[in-house]
Amino acid sequence: MPRPLTMTPQSLSPSRMTTLGMLLGLLVAFCFTFCLGHQNPNEFALTNLEKSSTKEPEKKETIVEEEMDTEVLEVFQPTHEWQALQPGQAVPAGSHVRLNLQTGAREVKLQHEDKLQNNLKGLKKGKRLDINTNTYTSQDLKSALAKFKEGARRESAKEDEARKAEVKRLFRPIEELKKEFNELNVVIETDMQIMVRLINKFNSSSSSLEEKIAALFDLEYYVHQMDNAQDLLSFGGLQVVINGLNSTEPLVKEYAAFVLGAAFSSNPKVQVEAIEGGALQKLLVILATEQPLTAKKKVLFALCSLLRHFPYAQQQFLKLGGLQVLKGLVQEKSTEVLAVRVITLLYDLVTEKMFAEEEAELTQDVSPEKLQQYRQVHLLPGLREQGWCEITAHLLALPEHDAREKVLQTLGALLATCRDHYRQDPQLSRTLASLQAEYQALATLELQEGEDKGYLRELLGSIDNLLRELR
Repeated sequence: MPRPLTMTPQSLSPSRMTTLGMLLGLLVAFCFTFCLGHQNPNEFALTNLEKSSTKEPEKKETIVEEEMDTEVLEVFQPTHEWQALQPGQAVPAGSHVRLNLQTGAREVKLQHEDKLQNNLKGLKKGKRLDINTNTYTSQDLKSALAKFKEGARRESAKEDEARKAEVKRLFRPIEELKKEFNELNVVIETDMQIMVRLINKFNSSSSSLEEKIAALFDLEYYVHQMDNAQDLLSFGGLQVVINGLNSTEPLVKEYAAFVLGAAFSSNPKVQVEAIEGGALQKLLVILATEQPLTAKKKVLFALCSLLRHFPYAQQQFLKLGGLQVLKGLVQEKSTEVLAVRVITLLYDLVTEKMFAEEEAELTQDVSPEKLQQYRQVHLLPGLREQGWCEITAHLLALPEHDAREKVLQTLGALLATCRDHYRQDPQLSRTLASLQAEYQALATLELQEGEDKGYLRELLGSIDNLLRELR
């Protein structure tokens, strides 16, 4: 049996052994290069992280986030339906992303198609997007916010300028208007200038009666405003009008009182000046003397405006015999209109003092000086002494519902002072019983017409209450 052929190093020539060594070296180098080219570099890194995850979990999360920051991710193309977002996919700006609490997966869909078109414009399917969460620093955000505020200020300034331009377009400057009016011989006057001109016309001896009446009529319109009424004091116009009450012309007295009533109304500063200027005495004199009914109406209006909410004037009114003057006015024939106004004034003065004392006890908002002034107004005793209990009761015979209402209110306000007189007055009891029957029938008709709380039922209630108090 022949022996196998073996080759020993000794049987090879030196040149052949050199060639074989070179081939073997090339083969080893090729294999090493091939292995390196097909090796995954992240494989070992992930393996190392997994091995160390039980020891350093926080370090693992940091490394993974850093890798994802620098990793190139595929852009996910959202639709109008919710779709699951796979790990490693990027979402276009403006998409709506939510976390599904049932599956634990992140889902995404389009939020506004027209808004996303600009973001998706130029992106092709499969294009990759570099994600870098550190693009904006806090300084960048502060700078952007400052620019935003500056832009808002610029927009606001632009809007202000646009508004000013619109105002200039719609309205012209006062200087330009004055110039044009001067060319047309038209003079622009302030309220103060107009009042000065009207007072001068009224006070001028060369003005006719018609011109004086016209000046007072126009002046009444301006002094309704509180500021204008106070401006009337600054140049002595109020005293000129007060002196007009001394005129021998009834029309001048009437319209002067008309102006004063408008100026006194709810204007304490003017009221004080009027008392010091002697207006109260002049008004009482006109009411106590024979004058036309129209003049007495305006004078009574001025007196009411002067006395209301002015306790010092009420004191002076009582001292000057004002209640006696009003008594004579009510007892005159054919003066029912004045009688109702007088009764209304007395009711207002009585209730005003009562409310001031009650308010002082409950809230202490009334000043001590004003409260002391009200306490010095002894109106109720004066009314009892002057016979106003009987006068008021007899006014229930007036036919108008409005007049009866005001008389009933005044009777109720005077009840504590005049109770004995009311009970001893048989005429009052008969009048109240007659009115009760009359208003019961009227209230029944009112109820049938569907008015549950009508005016006539309220009057009937006032009569019923007064009758119960007098029993």
